[in-house]
Amino acid sequence: MNLNFNRRHFLKTATAGAALAFTPQLARKAFAASPLTMQAAWINDAEFCGYFTAMAEGDYESAGLDLTYLPGGPDVIPESSIISGKADLALTTPDTTIKAIVDQGAPFKIIGAQYQKNPIGIVSLAKAPINSPEELKGKTLAVPPVNVMSVEAMLKLNGVDAAEVNIVPYAYDPTPLIKGEIDASLDFTTNVPYTIEQQGEKAVSFLLYDFGYKTYNDTVVVTEDVLANKRPELVAWLKASRAGWNENFVDPAVWPPKFADTWFKGTGRTIENEIFFNTAQKPLMEHPDGIFAMDEAGVAANVETLNSIGIKATPDMFDTSLLAEIQA
Repeated sequence: MNLNFNRRHFLKTATAGAALAFTPQLARKAFAASPLTMQAAWINDAEFCGYFTAMAEGDYESAGLDLTYLPGGPDVIPESSIISGKADLALTTPDTTIKAIVDQGAPFKIIGAQYQKNPIGIVSLAKAPINSPEELKGKTLAVPPVNVMSVEAMLKLNGVDAAEVNIVPYAYDPTPLIKGEIDASLDFTTNVPYTIEQQGEKAVSFLLYDFGYKTYNDTVVVTEDVLANKRPELVAWLKASRAGWNENFVDPAVWPPKFADTWFKGTGRTIENEIFFNTAQKPLMEHPDGIFAMDEAGVAANVETLNSIGIKATPDMFDTSLLAEIQA
């Protein structure tokens, strides 16, 4: 099957490209019995700290897995890795995954969600704060082209006419915001505020999720074939990964320094940045039923949100049965 996907559109700072030069970790293995390969959604940063912790703690080995971890990057399309058979599972976004299912017949299933709340949001400077969609009226907002539909949907949900907001292209760089050339940008709220503060300004932000645009992020995606043939391994991966995240979040400042010379080496970002990221993402990931949980209300919210931007999602695109097994 020949599927064409857009480049992953997670929002990162311009320093991300530096990580591509760090190649020794392109396929790290924790040797055990059953081979399984996961494709991450982006470069090695705190977004994936729980998986690094699980490997360091031996959780995958204890679960009987021989895990290969593949970092992502601006030229890596996670869905392509599982279609080609390069990886068994991938972390990606529900909009790209479901659009591929609907438009191209991709045989995908979403079996878990790392982020209960999508970390993308509106970032502005504290000295000229924008705290709600209503406050965007008459302002200049920089948005990556792939996310314009999402922003317009969020505005509509909050009774704001998109014509009242000057939406301009965003190049994943907060410099124009710091210089006052724009009023706000759409970016990762778990990371970019730290970058801004390192340049002498304070930042504020709000999530699109908190104003009606309710989507997961870093959803765990597999093909139907892998789901049928490697179900025990996938359940083991979910359980071991959850253990890693739980350990990581006992104290979000503990694990990032331990990866300074391994996973985080060569990224061009400080360990303090990774600690900020790791701390900020904790409330966006936690759920009463555990990391990766997808409850009925959450799935319904994702389906409704995606339908609002013309992506015809249905609940059967989400398979919660594996999560039920690790709850047992």
